[in-house]
Amino acid sequence: MKVVILKDAAAVAAYGADIFSKQLAQKPDSVLGLATGSTPVALYKELIARNQAGKVSFAKTRSFNLDEYLGLADDHPQSYRHFMNVNLFDHVDIDKANTCVPPGNAKDPRAACEQYEQDIKKAGGIDVQLLGIGRNGHIGFNEPSSSLASRTRIKTLTKETIDDNSRFFGPDEYQPQLSITMGIGTILESKKAVLLATGEAKAEAIKATVEGPLTAACPASALQMHPDAVIIIDEAAASLLGDTDFYKHIETENQKLEQLLGR
Repeated sequence: MKVVILKDAAAVAAYGADIFSKQLAQKPDSVLGLATGSTPVALYKELIARNQAGKVSFAKTRSFNLDEYLGLADDHPQSYRHFMNVNLFDHVDIDKANTCVPPGNAKDPRAACEQYEQDIKKAGGIDVQLLGIGRNGHIGFNEPSSSLASRTRIKTLTKETIDDNSRFFGPDEYQPQLSITMGIGTILESKKAVLLATGEAKAEAIKATVEGPLTAACPASALQMHPDAVIIIDEAAASLLGDTDFYKHIETENQKLEQLLGR
């Protein structure tokens, strides 16, 4: 697990965008795993700017999103399909036919979960998976107690997650309490995982992810088993880590190594 500590949220977004830009430059037909939530928005804005400036292209790219609310149609303003269209897909040169979000209004959700897994495999697997993290350590909608070997499935949301997401729904608007989410096992099969976190509210979850035990109580701790996971955080999110200077030193040495290897 590589931990990158940067000054602020803008630097986190730029660093994350660099990873995706480099991936698309090296492999234009990459399969990207994408995430919703407030933290990825800044990264998406950076990628949009680079796309519109001709610095990066999504024309040959295929994408799979982590999750979707169960019971919401694609065109619902709170659906994650709508979120992705508004915050990324409508503004870059990606073919929306190549963008996949779990179908929240599927007639047979369990069958849809199995099909989603098959579609990822048929696409060749995910090259780079973007992740955010909840205050309780969830990734995707894999809440605490989720199996570390879980696959795409229907998941009940915890009260904490429902409360955190309630700000996106009006007082009289229906808020789903079920979701379809990639499983932790699915996420761990990505070739590279990139987790972004900013702000003090995420500090406890980041400490548990990076320095805590591998446990279903903190689903993101499963990234300790990933062969190429990058945790990109600002100083506020890193505030509870034991020795931030250690992580900064390691990142400096990693950069030197990459320069030596010509990456």
